[in-house]
Amino acid sequence: MRPHRGPVERKPMTGDEEAVLAVFDRWAQAVRDEDLEGIRASHDPNMLMFDVPPPLVSRGIEEYMATWETFFQWQAKPVMFEFREVTITAGSDVAFATAIGRCGDTSSGRRVELEFRLTVGFRKQGGNWRVIHEHHSIPATDANVSA
Repeated sequence: MRPHRGPVERKPMTGDEEAVLAVFDRWAQAVRDEDLEGIRASHDPNMLMFDVPPPLVSRGIEEYMATWETFFQWQAKPVMFEFREVTITAGSDVAFATAIGRCGDTSSGRRVELEFRLTVGFRKQGGNWRVIHEHHSIPATDANVSA
């Protein structure tokens, strides 16, 4: 039996899914605008991030925010931080978003467009969706995996 390869049917978004998407979109725009307060705005103080460049783990909002200094140093201007295939799944108090992202890295001395995977975890606190976890990753290749 062959797997189904037809189009995926999408259900209309729930109110919680729309609210999570709005938080996600505001965060992505804040990154493009290099707006540190906007990046921080919907993140929980005790959030956790797994990232591609070191440090691989950032615990808490201060460690998380420190990673943006490095990110912005490596970015061509204007900052590219785009997403496709954004999918939101939300329950009554926990949600997650998945997406394929793209940014423009200049750490090698020339602009390289980098595609990455992103998963963001959210928790509803006091009626508001807060980011509690981000996981950024890139596919393993011969160039970034040592024997």
